[in-house]
Amino acid sequence: MTGAILTLNAGSSSIKYSLYTCEHGLDRFAKGEISGIDTHPVFNSVDANGLKQNVSIDASPTDKHDDLFRWLIAWIRQEYPALAIIAAGHRVVHGGRDFTGPMLLTPKKIEALTELSPLAPDHQPLNLAGVRNIAERWPNIPQIACFDTAFHRTQPNIAQLYALPRELINDGVIRYGFHGLSYEYIAAELPKHAGPRAGGRVIVAHLGHGASMCAMIGRRSQATSMGFTALDGLVMAQRCGNLDPGVVLYLLRERKMEVHAIEELLSHRSGLLGVSGVSSDMRTLLESDDIHAKEAVDLFVYRAVREVGSLASAIGGLDVLVFTGGIGENSAEIRARIVSGCAWLGMKIDNEENQSGASRISARGSVIDVFALPTDEESVIARHVMSIIRQKNVRHNLCGHSLGDGSE
Repeated sequence: MTGAILTLNAGSSSIKYSLYTCEHGLDRFAKGEISGIDTHPVFNSVDANGLKQNVSIDASPTDKHDDLFRWLIAWIRQEYPALAIIAAGHRVVHGGRDFTGPMLLTPKKIEALTELSPLAPDHQPLNLAGVRNIAERWPNIPQIACFDTAFHRTQPNIAQLYALPRELINDGVIRYGFHGLSYEYIAAELPKHAGPRAGGRVIVAHLGHGASMCAMIGRRSQATSMGFTALDGLVMAQRCGNLDPGVVLYLLRERKMEVHAIEELLSHRSGLLGVSGVSSDMRTLLESDDIHAKEAVDLFVYRAVREVGSLASAIGGLDVLVFTGGIGENSAEIRARIVSGCAWLGMKIDNEENQSGASRISARGSVIDVFALPTDEESVIARHVMSIIRQKNVRHNLCGHSLGDGSE
């Protein structure tokens, strides 16, 4: 049998998987996604031979994610019987202060990560559900957690602080930042596209269902738009982004709203969906004639332009801007509008290259290089898994016990 690494990237609306064979380095063997979890789950997958599958899935409304994890695991076993799963890697959104890099999971560490769930309630429990479901099927394989927060731990201390009483800061109420696996991938790939400028002053805009920006110097995080939770910063599909905390006090005091209702409002009924009243999907909003849909798009762009200016000031200028994520990679119109709003920085877009899907989209004479690059969080996870199982020799021995190969 061929040894393979399985990666899982679970979110509230999707579960992404990839399989990497690891006999001669890492080669992606297959990848896919269960999307539409909130409505009607659909599975799409493609393997190295180009074989594509599209499957509609029935899942109970109560334990939908657990049902879907079990369905996916059973599908992988049935579809690829010649693969032996030897390790699994997971995107885990929040590592808190203590977990600053990829790590081999143990029951004690899983318990510590579970305690961080209130900081990422829409993601952390689902990430750990993936760990639990893998352990039920393959109890002897190592599982590695890769954190979205870890990439930002290189930020200066001052960039991580809130102006709150010291006891709260000491208790971990600080700016953590997210989308770190995406930023890590772009940081590694950028020299291929930007050359020496990749090590200069760079802003990466991860624009998708969740949206954030990260300012880097030397391809290391220096500042980011998200903070204590993934609610902060840019306008997102359903999340509010930057918000005066007085609004929350007002909702509590004057509107008499319960905490859970406010959480639902800010996390699931705000952002593009809330402002437009039409949709959380940027494609739908760009095609709509509704005045509020237009206003939602305008607000998304306005806040993105402001954040570029803010982050550029934090790193003393700007050499490179990178768009990534679902919107950043695929919406030429949003890229063009954001670059236009940043013209004061000396940024210019090449409209033809931008429309054609080129990686470099800045015009000749642009002071700042602008790129649109796909991200690949799963490959980052797979690399970390391979590194850890080699370093710790867990492929053959885990805590003194023989390690199974994932086969029957």
